[in-house]
Amino acid sequence: MKILQVVNAFYPAFAYGGPVRVAYELSRRLVQRGHDVTVFTTDTVNANTRQKAKYLEIDGVKVFYFRNISNTLAWRRYFFPPTMIFQLKTQIKTFDIIHIHGTRYFSSILVHHYAKKYGIPYVLQPHGSLPRTIEKQVLKKLYDWVWGYKILKDASKVIAVSETEVGHCTKLGVSKDRIEIIPNGINLTEYTNLPERGSFRRKYSIRDEEKIVLYVGRLNKTKNIDLLIKAFADLSNELDNIRLVLVGPDDRYISELEKNIQSLKLNDKILFTGFVSNDEKIAAYIDADIFVNPRADEIFGLVFLEANACGTPVVCSKGCGIANIIDGKTGFAVHNTKNQLQDAMFEILSNERLRRRFGEQGKRLVKEFGWDRIVRKVEELYENCIRNI
Repeated sequence: MKILQVVNAFYPAFAYGGPVRVAYELSRRLVQRGHDVTVFTTDTVNANTRQKAKYLEIDGVKVFYFRNISNTLAWRRYFFPPTMIFQLKTQIKTFDIIHIHGTRYFSSILVHHYAKKYGIPYVLQPHGSLPRTIEKQVLKKLYDWVWGYKILKDASKVIAVSETEVGHCTKLGVSKDRIEIIPNGINLTEYTNLPERGSFRRKYSIRDEEKIVLYVGRLNKTKNIDLLIKAFADLSNELDNIRLVLVGPDDRYISELEKNIQSLKLNDKILFTGFVSNDEKIAAYIDADIFVNPRADEIFGLVFLEANACGTPVVCSKGCGIANIIDGKTGFAVHNTKNQLQDAMFEILSNERLRRRFGEQGKRLVKEFGWDRIVRKVEELYENCIRNI
């Protein structure tokens, strides 16, 4: 098959989170399976950096980087690459199938227009972007009224990563028979030779006797990091020698978090690392005693699988898309209250045997989410969409 992947940011722009990682792993593995894969993306890398090359071949994937009008706006998720218009208009007819990553974007409007015009089937993967309950609610409603509903309606299939996201899709009018549940995958080869415990601690001068509560992800208001900090404040009154480590790039929220930390007098117990490399992120998981992400509406939670792959027990919200496979098996799923979050962290951190059991079960669990299985499902989905034109 000749496949076009359309995603707003791509390798090496991993600071943009999960969709970039998913699009990259999916694209390169489809190439390994013999397919011709092209990626249309934008030139943003992070808040301060653009990709200089307009075209690169990465792991056999042909990647076109189109310049955003503003990299600052792109970091705020307003991607606008006008030169993509001409390329789509002239090239879209050459593809058998298109995979759109994300919904409410300029590129999604373009792909929908030209795919419909030339009869090219496309698959839409929202990556958790459908709910209007988080931010930019008025803009989201306006977008849906003008374009969003049409983009969803005309998709051959919509990929949801969990039952939680199926609910998001049906709420916006997508019938269940057009939704395919395909979870995100994890690159298991990255976790076969794990680093020895201690390298992350040494780099950031964290003592061996300190227990690390770890968060990995963008520092964004939607992630409920403020709740984690409040729960950690109470936990630090119960347990000595604990440190909260927040790993990830600032997404216009760190100054507010720092004010909260100062008011709670926790400056010496909370560490911000900023964005780190993948190797350093794995080292952080290895050295952590527990991984916590309290976002209430996490549709999947790839970070939980990453922590599990390193044998680190986790705490998530009951609203997380994979809460049912975490709760009581690799950690705890809790209601998003300060007390429940604190209690779950305390129970794991104060019980070495439980912590070890959750860690061992987590390492077994992630094997079900290897990319080889996921890619085969996506490949089959593409083939069915092409057959049913």
